[in-house]
Amino acid sequence: MNPMTPILYEPVTCKTILNEVKAPSMPFEKSINPYRGCQHGCSFCYARSTHSFLGLEADDNFQNHILLKSNAAEALEQQLRKVTRSGKNIGRIAIGTATDPYQPIEGKMKLTRQCLEVLAKYQLPTSITTRSPLILRDLDLLKEIPITSVNISVNTLDRTVWRNMEPSSPFPMKRLETVQRLTEEGIPAGIFMAPILPMITDSLEDLTELIQQAAAHKTLFVMSSYLRLSTSAVKVWFFETLRQYYPHLVQPYAELYQHSAYAPVRYREPIKKAIQALLERHHILAREPLQAINAKTPPKEEPFEPVQLTFSFE
Repeated sequence: MNPMTPILYEPVTCKTILNEVKAPSMPFEKSINPYRGCQHGCSFCYARSTHSFLGLEADDNFQNHILLKSNAAEALEQQLRKVTRSGKNIGRIAIGTATDPYQPIEGKMKLTRQCLEVLAKYQLPTSITTRSPLILRDLDLLKEIPITSVNISVNTLDRTVWRNMEPSSPFPMKRLETVQRLTEEGIPAGIFMAPILPMITDSLEDLTELIQQAAAHKTLFVMSSYLRLSTSAVKVWFFETLRQYYPHLVQPYAELYQHSAYAPVRYREPIKKAIQALLERHHILAREPLQAINAKTPPKEEPFEPVQLTFSFE
């Protein structure tokens, strides 16, 4: 968690960039992620596990060793050309489902912009999820593409929480200003209020402030989603962050996430109702999150390791 650690940017060549999404709950059929790893370093990021798949550590390396898919646009062009010739339906595309497509290095590399240039050529319905105002650089392309939504992630306006949990991400109010600019430019944009962190960002006061500001900044919709601790890599890093900044919450979290990667229904339901009431009060559309959770039938998960067995709390 050392902010002074130098960042390694490693160019890699990818054979494909357009990934098939088979989960029926997802509102898109394909995904694009021009980067692996993310400089934002959010403590709760579920994509941290992707570094483990490559044999890399999922700790500081996730935000300090960024893989740049340098031929992303070329790979995308080749895939789309092939699918188009076959006559198959490409479907809806989502950019930024794993790591932020507008993390700081995008300002220089422009891998996301290059992919958008290809998508504009093929006129494919596209959604984008990001925490960064850098997306405004690409307004010209966003106006050429049939954008289904731009989802700006904001889960708190509390400066202390923001810095503790998202050490290198853009200031939350700047993100709200980005939503307003996008909607004023005719781009369908809203807030991805995720993840909601139990006992940290879920108080009625915090939720009210965020939704009030979302309304003031002309958000068209809000999607809310709860903290998901789905793999050992994610759990370890998140609990280390808790132990550093919120030690009094380590045991309550261990109990809350003892049997599942998700907080239990008894926690989620009251929060969900409070958010719904606030959205109705401010006339904001409520959208289902990208990965909806059925309260009665939780999604299938990998074998779960009890949280309190994974860590040493001494």
